Amino acid sequence: MQKFEPHSYYGGIHPMSIHTILLAPKDRSVRLRVMPEQSNDYRVVVFGAGGVGKSSLVLRFVRGTFRESYIPTIEDTYRQVISCNKQVCTLQITDTTGSHQFPAMQRLSISKGHAFILVFSITSRQSLEELKPIFDEIVEIKGDIENIPIMLVGNKCDEINREVTSEESAQLAKKWNCAFLETSAKTNYNVKELFQELLQLEKRRTMSLQLETKKTRSQKRKEKLKGKCSLM
Repeated sequence: MQKFEPHSYYGGIHPMSIHTILLAPKDRSVRLRVMPEQSNDYRVVVFGAGGVGKSSLVLRFVRGTFRESYIPTIEDTYRQVISCNKQVCTLQITDTTGSHQFPAMQRLSISKGHAFILVFSITSRQSLEELKPIFDEIVEIKGDIENIPIMLVGNKCDEINREVTSEESAQLAKKWNCAFLETSAKTNYNVKELFQELLQLEKRRTMSLQLETKKTRSQKRKEKLKGKCSLM
């Protein structure tokens, strides 16, 4: 019998499970059973059309790097340690494909996700339009999204050939009841702020990019001792 190895593009899911997802009816219980939730993970999913800078935003945040060339993404996952309810947990960022060829992967990512970043380029009105069916699918799969953090992000705000105004984007974010921010992965403008604000939108638990480690507690003790005198 042929031995199957999990494929990284599918988050380590057995290929037979993917086959099940492709053939299964739109039943949420079926989709959710294939990937049990890990309590120590906080999963953020990044959606957007090809070329809007999804990967550039994620790489700028996680690695502090920027690449000029465009390399299409199927699906990549990045992990970073953060604070959740004053405990250490893993921020798992899924950088999805900009292609429409993998609808099963998109639905699975939405099912697994705790928070969502919807990225468009301010230089492309079409890229904003392509987010609307994705938002509708998030609503369809998640149901009530009132407590689900969603950020609408206008990337490439360093470019001068703007097709989408900030006012128009803000109005759409208000309609969707989500937050809005303009960013530039190239200049590192608002990149860290994007993820900070996204975590602050999470009301079910206290999230922070900053960890209170032993080192920081030690530093706090040293700060308390500053200015105190000792008699010899």
